Order: sequence, then structure tokens, then C-alpha cells
Amino acid sequence: MSPDPAPATARRAVSSLDHRIEAVTGHDVDTLWAYRDRGVLDEALTQLVDRHRELAHAETGVTFYRTLLHRLTSGEFPVDGPLLARIDRTVDQLEEAVDARDTAEQRVITALEPIEATTQDRPSDAGEPISAADQAALLSLAGGAKVHAHLLTGRMSVPTACGSRIPYAHLQQLEAAGLVSRDTSHTVEAGQPVTLTDTGRAALAGSRRHRPAAAPPAPRPGTWPLAPIRPRR
Repeated sequence: MSPDPAPATARRAVSSLDHRIEAVTGHDVDTLWAYRDRGVLDEALTQLVDRHRELAHAETGVTFYRTLLHRLTSGEFPVDGPLLARIDRTVDQLEEAVDARDTAEQRVITALEPIEATTQDRPSDAGEPISAADQAALLSLAGGAKVHAHLLTGRMSVPTACGSRIPYAHLQQLEAAGLVSRDTSHTVEAGQPVTLTDTGRAALAGSRRHRPAAAPPAPRPGTWPLAPIRPRR
């Protein structure tokens, strides 16, 4: 019998907390992961996303060993001593994966509850979400950008690290709104770095936070164990 295959590379798995995260932030989890990688989230949301990634990885482990156990007991292999030993080993590994998943889930809850409390305390009419155009511009600027002036024409441009260009007039609007700032210690000929302000990061992270809370999705069959797995004696 072949040795146990290694778990596949971690990919975001659906967790029981996804609907709560999406409801409180107004963003789907994939978008939050992308924002985390671009560095546009505040400290609390960054910590939440990091904990959720750990949970996704742990959830992948549970799914892997549960699928392996199903295969071993499906009748594909002859029932003999090596099969029983492998089933026994897989059950132990599944128990460990469930324990790791439960620990990661609790860490997500610990990071999530203060954000939920803050959102509930915020007045319902607090601020309008930014426009789609501003959201796209802030997301592009968050990855890195500079204001440049053409040496001959003096024309201002704002190229970003992701390859897009923000119209200079749009940048000025974002500056006037306090969403971005630029380092004027550099000349425009050399390039003035543009960064998001704390207000800009909060606006981007909360740009869809005002939508109604989503109802939790119906659990998929077999997604969660009906009862905790008890250690065998």
C-alpha cells in the first residue's frame, strides 16, 4: 500500500465564520485576502485576515484526512492488516486536524468580535461609502505609486506599481479628501511617492461595510462533523 499522500497546498477553504467576516467588513473573503497582500487594511483587519488564513489552512487539513478516510473505507482496497493500520493512523491524523481547526477558529473569533462590536456601535448614518472609481484608484495606489513631471512638457502623471495610471486630477481630488498623501520632500521630476492615509485605508476597507448583514449559508452535507471526534483508548 502506498504511503500517505501529503496534504495539498493550502487554498482558501470555506469556513463557518466566512459569513460573519463578510457581513462585518462588506467584502468577500477573497477580496480581503487581496487587500491584505496589498497592505491596505488597518491593524485589526490585518490580524483578522491573518487568523482566517490560518483557519483556511487548518480546514484544508480536515478536508484532506476526511476524504482520505472515506477512500480507505470505500471498498477500493482489500480488508487486511495494513488497511486497518492505515485507517487507524488516518483517524488519529483527522483528530489532530480537527483540534488544530478548532484552535484556529477560536483565534478568528477572538480577532473578529472586537470588529463586530465596533461596527455595531457605529451610527448607522456614519459616512457614505466611497465611489467605485475612488475605490479602484485607492487600491491601485496602495500597491505603490509616484507623481512624476515630464522633463520637457511638465505634464504630471501618476503611474502605479501595478502598471495602471491614475489621472493627476483624480489624485488631487483624493488628496483634497484626505485619502492619500505624497512625499513632497522629493521633486516631481524625481518622483513623489504617494501613500494612503489612515483615512484612505479605512475608507477602502469599509467601502462596502454598509450593506445589510448576510444570512449564514446553509451548511453543506459532510462539511462539519456532527459531533466532536472522541480520542480512542
